[in-house]
Amino acid sequence: MAINRKLGRPTDQRLAILRNQTTDLILHNQIETTEARAKEVKSIVDSIIALAIKEKDNFEEVEVKVVKAKLDSKGNKVTEKVTSKNGKEYLKVVKEETTEKRQKDMPSRLNARKKIMTKINKVKDSDGKNIDLTAKLFGEIAEKYKDRVGGYTQIIKIGARKGDNAEKVILKLV
Repeated sequence: MAINRKLGRPTDQRLAILRNQTTDLILHNQIETTEARAKEVKSIVDSIIALAIKEKDNFEEVEVKVVKAKLDSKGNKVTEKVTSKNGKEYLKVVKEETTEKRQKDMPSRLNARKKIMTKINKVKDSDGKNIDLTAKLFGEIAEKYKDRVGGYTQIIKIGARKGDNAEKVILKLV
């Protein structure tokens, strides 16, 4: 007997569909899909959220030296003229060194992050910047469900699809 639903697709297509729907559910908090797909995505998302809740506070604060280009009042890089060994002059960017506090994941949280990243896709916003869904999971979603034990998603039936009479549902985070 099969462990999971085949969804009428080859393995690579099925896994891509589930990964896309899992990503969309985490990003938008609800998706509309068929009942069979929703049940598969529900199990994936519930396990991801449980993992994020378990590891949400497993990090330490460390101070890191950061070297950045010095910026002027307009936001442009500050440069200075420098002479090379062979006598040619060129512009060199002035750098400044600062220390910042950053979170360093402990090994089990790092492993959890890697497991989560295998189940979701990378996402970009409308400006082309990357959206860190793992940070969203460890931050706001894990904080939201920290007192809850399981049942992070809900399936609401909305009727049959017109073309093939497949049962459509809305899958959303509770």
